[in-house]
Amino acid sequence: MIVNSQTFLQQFETTETFNPEIHAQVTAICDRVQREGDRALLDYNEQFDGVTVETLEVPQADIEAAYYHIDEDLRHALEHSFQRIRDYQTQIKYENQYATPELYEVYHPIERVGIYVPGGKASYPSTVLMTATLAKVAGVKNISVVTPPQPNGIASSVLAACHIVGVDHVYQVGGAQSIAALAYGTETIPKVDKIVGPGNQYVAYAKKALYGEVGIDQIAGPSEIALIIDDTCDLDAIVYDVFAQAEHDEMARTFVISTDLALLESLETRIQEFLKDAPRYDILKVSLTEHHYLIHATDFEDSCRVMNTIAPEHASIQTAQPEDYLPHIYYVGSLFLGGYAPEAIGDYIAGPSHVLPTQRTARFQHGLSVNDFLTKHTVIHLSQSTYEKTYRDAARIAQDEQLYHHQKSLEIRQRGDDV
Repeated sequence: MIVNSQTFLQQFETTETFNPEIHAQVTAICDRVQREGDRALLDYNEQFDGVTVETLEVPQADIEAAYYHIDEDLRHALEHSFQRIRDYQTQIKYENQYATPELYEVYHPIERVGIYVPGGKASYPSTVLMTATLAKVAGVKNISVVTPPQPNGIASSVLAACHIVGVDHVYQVGGAQSIAALAYGTETIPKVDKIVGPGNQYVAYAKKALYGEVGIDQIAGPSEIALIIDDTCDLDAIVYDVFAQAEHDEMARTFVISTDLALLESLETRIQEFLKDAPRYDILKVSLTEHHYLIHATDFEDSCRVMNTIAPEHASIQTAQPEDYLPHIYYVGSLFLGGYAPEAIGDYIAGPSHVLPTQRTARFQHGLSVNDFLTKHTVIHLSQSTYEKTYRDAARIAQDEQLYHHQKSLEIRQRGDDV
């Protein structure tokens, strides 16, 4: 169904991503993991995943063996992706900032990081590459991956990606219980300083509940894309760009914006034609029925207004002059310009991480980068000359706040002056 932009903007609301009913369950899971450690994790593996594992940690020998077990083409693809991600993240890594010789910032890598890699419906070696590579470039000393256990063991492609990046530990545990294990530590899994990576509602809710005990990247909702198109686009490619997002899960949201009503009508027809024989039909059908929007905008400015209101995880501009939108699109997780920059290339190999803000949080949140694995602190090293130029005003403010020892601390250093 096609709607005009005014109607869309009046009706647009962020889809509820978290079910409050699961809050108590997630809290109970986290509390039990804190109390019982490994025993709780092993029980939850059986209860939620139907898998019994002999050990929570995957042996390093198995991780290395997986690298040689996968076919050569896949191994090359994973290596190529790793190299591009590593090179890009190295180029954007923050360096110490010396504003003046007396005032500057220094950066340090976080010491221990936990990474959640989803499992179940599919395996995601790309998530390993798009998270652990960033931590490695940052200089993180200890990287732990948690991922749901599988009846036949963790997918070889996931383990191979861990080997390529140089992950230190891989643990067979998923869901809220894995987040609690990383936050609190267990007999097997060490406590970490920060947890990153996408996951389902239980994972997201656990990260939200445990923030403060541990750092997190974001609280992610369903995946989403918004596209702006004109009659120069490849309409068949647009169909698959929509499908590529919708196939993630039934809650995935897709938006297509255009000033060309006839183009949107053609796209609507083509989507229905392609859907009939599409793989992952059941997921696509629900997503496209409940969370797909075709939006008729009045002009260029209106298109930008709609895009900024949606503030999507992924924004794709496939028009004659996509660069024209660059100064006008502010609130997106990642911006893809042109027909040769489809969102799917960003998922796997472009360079920036595919861990991006969802649910309009792009208004205040950015995508994951190497710099999210760094901490910084300021250094204040004043000369006597600078101190003498500043301390009186600092002392006066302290006096006004009635913090008299602050005032004394400042004034006592100038005993021969005015104390």
